[in-house]
Amino acid sequence: MLQIVIPAYNEERRLPRTLRELRRHVTARRAVLGEVEVLVVDNASTDRTAVLARAADSPALPVRVIGCPRPGKGAAVRAGLLATDADLVCFMDADGATGLDAVELAWRRVLLGADAVIGSRALPESRTDARHCRTRAVGAAAYRWLAGRLVPGVGDTQCGFKMIRGPLARQVARRLRTTGFAFDVELLVLLRAAGARTEEIPVTWTDVPGSTFVPTRHGAGAFAELARIGWRHRAADRPTAVPAPADPAPLGPALVGSS
Repeated sequence: MLQIVIPAYNEERRLPRTLRELRRHVTARRAVLGEVEVLVVDNASTDRTAVLARAADSPALPVRVIGCPRPGKGAAVRAGLLATDADLVCFMDADGATGLDAVELAWRRVLLGADAVIGSRALPESRTDARHCRTRAVGAAAYRWLAGRLVPGVGDTQCGFKMIRGPLARQVARRLRTTGFAFDVELLVLLRAAGARTEEIPVTWTDVPGSTFVPTRHGAGAFAELARIGWRHRAADRPTAVPAPADPAPLGPALVGSS
């Protein structure tokens, strides 16, 4: 079984479309993906996010709403991961910015032995449609440089799509302390400390208007979070055993004839 965690704060405008597209996608690929469930984490929304998420629940795509009163995307993703019980889990953004083809591509990488698969807009094969604001670009470049010091070799820490073997996801989520937008970096630090085999995959990514991340409001906080992550993990964690999957079969039907 695959469980998909979607953190959501005041996403009544964007979340319904994302859930509709996700339902169509997994229904068309049921033979490959098998059973899929969505966990929408309502991050103390003040709009109809939770109501609309519950309304999207259907036999074709079960949708469960998890409450997370603690503010912050990192807090919401952590709550969602800890609420899972599947052999394979992933999380994606409520705006649906990452193309859903990433689900099957990541699924195949896990089937071939990866412990964690992260979407990357930095790979040559990726296709991105992003905003071109000089201030945002300069800030993003500085952020990437600092994040690269913590997780060398990772081209894109911030893409909202990541897939992880379930037991491993819950193991690292229990240690995740960053509640804001920089949580992805700490998650990757923890995966590396756990000895996980992590791979990047190319994605199609479209900038969807309405992001809750505002550089002038959240930028300084994100950099401060990076500093805290560096301090918290300044002593290299000794690798710990990665929880082994019980059997590749639970990840879904065999990819007979797939390419």
